[in-house]
Amino acid sequence: MGKTLAYKILEKNLQVGTLTQGEELSIRVNQTLTQDSTGTMVYLQLEAMGIDSIKTDRSVAYIDHNTLQAGFENADDHLFIQTAAAKYGIVFSKPGNGICHQLHLERFGKPGEVLIGSDSHTPTGGGIGMIAIGSGGLDVAVAMAKGSYPMKAPKVYEIHLIGSLPPWSSAKDVILEVLRNLSVKGGVGYIIEYTGEGVKSLSVTDRATITNMGAELGATTSIFPSDEQTLDFLTRQGRAGDYQPLAADEDAVYDARLEIDLSTLVPMVAKPHSPDAVATLSEIAGMKVDQVAIGSCTNSSYTDLMKVATILKGKSVHPNVSLVISPGSSNILKMMSDNGALGDLIAAGARILEAACGPCIGMGQAPKSGAISLRTFNRNFQGRCGTMDADVYLVSPEMAAIAAITGEVTLPAEYGMEAPAIVLPETFANFENYLIYPPEDRSGLSVVMGPNIKPFPLSGDLPESLSGSLLLKTGDNITTDDIMPSNAKLLPFRSNIPELSKYCFGTIIPDFKMRAEAAGGGFVIGGDNYGQGSSREHAALVPLYLGVKAVIVKSFARIHKKNLINSGILPLVFVNPADYDRFNETDELKFNAVHDALDGKASFDLVNETQGFVCKVAFEGSTRDVEVLKIGGTLNFTKKEILS
Repeated sequence: MGKTLAYKILEKNLQVGTLTQGEELSIRVNQTLTQDSTGTMVYLQLEAMGIDSIKTDRSVAYIDHNTLQAGFENADDHLFIQTAAAKYGIVFSKPGNGICHQLHLERFGKPGEVLIGSDSHTPTGGGIGMIAIGSGGLDVAVAMAKGSYPMKAPKVYEIHLIGSLPPWSSAKDVILEVLRNLSVKGGVGYIIEYTGEGVKSLSVTDRATITNMGAELGATTSIFPSDEQTLDFLTRQGRAGDYQPLAADEDAVYDARLEIDLSTLVPMVAKPHSPDAVATLSEIAGMKVDQVAIGSCTNSSYTDLMKVATILKGKSVHPNVSLVISPGSSNILKMMSDNGALGDLIAAGARILEAACGPCIGMGQAPKSGAISLRTFNRNFQGRCGTMDADVYLVSPEMAAIAAITGEVTLPAEYGMEAPAIVLPETFANFENYLIYPPEDRSGLSVVMGPNIKPFPLSGDLPESLSGSLLLKTGDNITTDDIMPSNAKLLPFRSNIPELSKYCFGTIIPDFKMRAEAAGGGFVIGGDNYGQGSSREHAALVPLYLGVKAVIVKSFARIHKKNLINSGILPLVFVNPADYDRFNETDELKFNAVHDALDGKASFDLVNETQGFVCKVAFEGSTRDVEVLKIGGTLNFTKKEILS
């Protein structure tokens, strides 16, 4: 039986365990990346482990999220990360250099290697043939400290592509079609692997768009083969030596399969407020648009922005539309400045933002109240844009550019222009003045911490019994933006858990902090796909700080469940999902024999003392996860490992 590409790379990097589905294993980590929204916690955790140097081949700390410096907080965090990078041997990417995933694809990504990143869109690296996994910050800190990453051998889902994209259809439409078929939880437990003749027609940046937004499927990661397109990309980036051909065996066996004929795809859209609320663009044609935002780690490549510039050249942005553009990297911005495309964008009336995440993560450019905002981003959760009553639609850069001119959603056939064809330069810019490489002699270096950086909470040993109030009962598809909102107001406090705690579950209720403090902590109950979205571990650390002892749901999103375990919060699922309906907020709940239940010696009985009933809940995790929970989280577990 042939091997999938994913399993070939996992096998090459296997350290502990066997590649049998569902089995626990540990893989070698070649590279890591962090960004500043999660980075301060990562490096505080690395400091707490007491190590001298990292064990990866390449680790990079990017500054791309908190670039709006309205006060000292963000600048202090940047300095802390820069000094930590120098101390541990990490490359530091200065503010303005660009978005971590676009930059890593350009400068550091290598086919066949394993990349772990403290951002949920790390799977972007799958576009170049990497196993690139988004994870919580503590997982990344451990990966740097130990050079390894624990996981369960996943299932592999084949997306078989045939044909080639017609004019005006794009990579964004491919991933929206996948989301339409699989939903935001359809990839849970899988690596998504793209195969078929259709793959050859997609460039590396096309592939990166698809793997980037594959995070919205809930998948562990997504991956494309490394082929002639990969060699072409690396050659133009001046890194042809990093190329190696990689593909699945012809007789590889997959656990599930979806076939997509690229030639049948039309421009698509994800409607509010979920990336899988997918329709054809024709279904919303004629809808007036107030704002258009182009960029993000999904669609800010040179090709994407050159298509936008071609469409806008000689035109004018509609009087009722605000158009903002965020380039993916400083090198892309420089190339567009040199070739005149930047001037075309400015002449048309576009607002050019710095090369950073910007509006995608709520860092500025919030639309007006009740606005319709067309964005080329990866998420359109309610309120993520900074305006709770705005409707955000996700589209390709081409469709966004046309709407910016016409003032409404317009089909290409009605616009009357041929689809832009971009000729790539032989050599891409690769200036490195925004990159700071660590010094060879790092002896005596220390980190600098500003007053906004507070210690992160730590859990103690897990007790034999747990009791407390049901603090909150949520619905399905609760996002990490719901649990710990992330906007321009709150991003400066990513290293200040006490301050962030005031806003916990802020999109759902205004007083969770007061509830938790009055009750002395307690429990949270949720529905399906609890914790989808960002990898931010603050969505676990802040509830831990407020005394949340366990979260009981119908099902979890992968990264958030891992973050709960890392923090020492017990993640449990209802054995009978209908039991969810039996609980009311303020019910008093209790667990007995917690350790026995985790060890499999007893069942988990959730006692509702208020209503007088008992229901079954379960812990689904590895034996390592059990030991981590018992000792109060991954940091405690790792420190014990390092010292032993």
